[in-house]
Amino acid sequence: MPDNPIHIYLMPGMAANPSIFDGLKLPADTFEMHTLEWFVPDKGMDFETYAVKMCGKIAHDNPVLLGVSFGGMLVQEMAKHIQTRKVIAVSTVKTKDELPKRMIFAKYTKVHKLLPTGLVNNVELLAKYAFGETATKRLDLYKKYLSVRDKQYIDWSIDHIVNWNQTRPPQNLVHIHGGKDAVFPMANIKNCITVKNGTHTMIIHRAKWFNENLPSIILE
Repeated sequence: MPDNPIHIYLMPGMAANPSIFDGLKLPADTFEMHTLEWFVPDKGMDFETYAVKMCGKIAHDNPVLLGVSFGGMLVQEMAKHIQTRKVIAVSTVKTKDELPKRMIFAKYTKVHKLLPTGLVNNVELLAKYAFGETATKRLDLYKKYLSVRDKQYIDWSIDHIVNWNQTRPPQNLVHIHGGKDAVFPMANIKNCITVKNGTHTMIIHRAKWFNENLPSIILE
């Protein structure tokens, strides 16, 4: 390991575990990667309190925070409480204005509270929530990635996604988004690095792009 590596903390998306980052390989002479994992929130815990608690798992000063999907929202909240070198949000949104219409509709109608989240052990259903994809062809793969299946956590996550109220992203934010993201459609997204044909799961399926581009994105 280098004497003074750049520490990168990786936060997976909703219900996912750090194995989604297995394809990331950054130069070991410059970067040291660390993974974060979701924990089940206490009853009634708000998003800010959750973010502060997650900050307690950061062991290095001035890290890079990289989060995917709901994890991308979380690292932006974390950056309000610790100094960061850079915040990288992947396959997510920067403000409430970038949320798709169906999520804004859910916020005001509370329809998301009717979702059958008690069926969280149904991986196909969970993949639809978390990845915006039908999991039939990749069922075994998604069983590996989607391991956080606590109903309280899933309910909490969906509620905080649709009710996210951020109006101004962190100044040091870099937003990377797939041109074919089905969860957060590109039509609503502004000021991002676009990965051509990238889907909501591009951190898994397009790891080569990230390996080639993240070093310069972090260092610039």
